[in-house]
Amino acid sequence: MNTKSAVPTVKRPNGVAVGTIVWLGSEVMFFAGLFAIYFTLRAMNPELWAEQTAKHNFTFAAINTTILVLSSFTAQAGVFAAERMQPRRTGWSPAKWGTVEWFFLTFFMGAIFVAGQSYEYAVFVSEGITLASDPYGSAFYLTTGFHGIHVTLGLFAFLLVIGRIYAVKNFTHKEETTAVVVSYYWHFVDIVWIILFFIIYIIK
Repeated sequence: MNTKSAVPTVKRPNGVAVGTIVWLGSEVMFFAGLFAIYFTLRAMNPELWAEQTAKHNFTFAAINTTILVLSSFTAQAGVFAAERMQPRRTGWSPAKWGTVEWFFLTFFMGAIFVAGQSYEYAVFVSEGITLASDPYGSAFYLTTGFHGIHVTLGLFAFLLVIGRIYAVKNFTHKEETTAVVVSYYWHFVDIVWIILFFIIYIIK
């Protein structure tokens, strides 16, 4: 009797997803360096920090932070839609939204956060706190500024994913993977901001 031996199949991890995770690991090191600069300058200028941090509008920053954190949930909802191969909505209810609708909502929430951060910068500049004004200004703008750049890049990434979904005839696993890796990046920038929020606005 002829029998065919079953050849075990090896399920390899997605190369794009793995590459994104490795790259985000390097970004962790980058922000760790910024945190080190912040804490070093803070330790050297405790009186200055006490004076300048008192000028923060904590309520405004908390609301802006909440918007960004909630955008992680909308981004993940878009990923869930991509995983069930639903690129666009099948009805008006959010339960029937596809990746496009959830990612558009995430984009607008992220844009609100960036606008809020820009408003906070304008207020600080009007009070004489600039990048070159003192060590606190340098630390504040460097840490939050680089994070703001990362958020802005994430917004462009969402637009690219949405554009790609509209451009292709059929939604495939390639589009799903693109949505997933963009969500990885967005979750990362959200986590970084939560850490920054605690360091800048809460820890005394």
